[in-house]
Amino acid sequence: MKPYYDDGAGIVIYHGDCREVLPTLGAGSIDLVLTDPPYGDDHDTDYTRFSGGTLRRDGSEVYRYRHAAIAGDSMPFDPAPLIGMAGRVVLFGANRFSDQLPVGSWFVWNKRTPSGSKGVMSDAEVAWYSHGRGVYIFDHVWDGFNRASERQQIYHPTQKPVALMRWCIEKTRITGTVLDPYMGSGPVALACRDLHRPYIGIEIEERYCEIAAKRLQQSVMNLTTKEIA
Repeated sequence: MKPYYDDGAGIVIYHGDCREVLPTLGAGSIDLVLTDPPYGDDHDTDYTRFSGGTLRRDGSEVYRYRHAAIAGDSMPFDPAPLIGMAGRVVLFGANRFSDQLPVGSWFVWNKRTPSGSKGVMSDAEVAWYSHGRGVYIFDHVWDGFNRASERQQIYHPTQKPVALMRWCIEKTRITGTVLDPYMGSGPVALACRDLHRPYIGIEIEERYCEIAAKRLQQSVMNLTTKEIA
């Protein structure tokens, strides 16, 4: 299968259904699965419901967005095909399907401000990690427009920060190939680029493949500019 994007340095993106693409990948070629799959709860992606469709004075312009529905989110998510695909697996949204997971560790992304002020979304998000039995916390503010990173960079209704994905990869201590079968706007791809990890991403929505490719290309331009400076 021809990649949608290949930077020639280990970052590869495929446009398609991961159920069809995964069997074409070489057996044993994946060291870590790190992904944020559709949770199967028909997540309401019309964020204008929080702001009445207007830009709020507190700067939470993210709530002006009416995103398209998430592909596959109308069906319950089954984590079984991903468990055992690699030496280690990290699945976000795992609190929604924890009854289908074996014992493992938990990564907790604390999104609240240092003052503890509460936004309109969840205070934290969790990921199941297939290794160990610990609980590990990553603090990174992410509430509407109040973000510790990537302010004004709104690409996906359940977008995760690149910094979070870098932290996840480093916690696993994996240096080999990372697979993200539900790539979205490409935060895992960018994290792998930053950490010099080989990466394979799969995304069923072409518009997100395009966004991820552009973000990767922009990150190369920024890196080149810094090196010249």
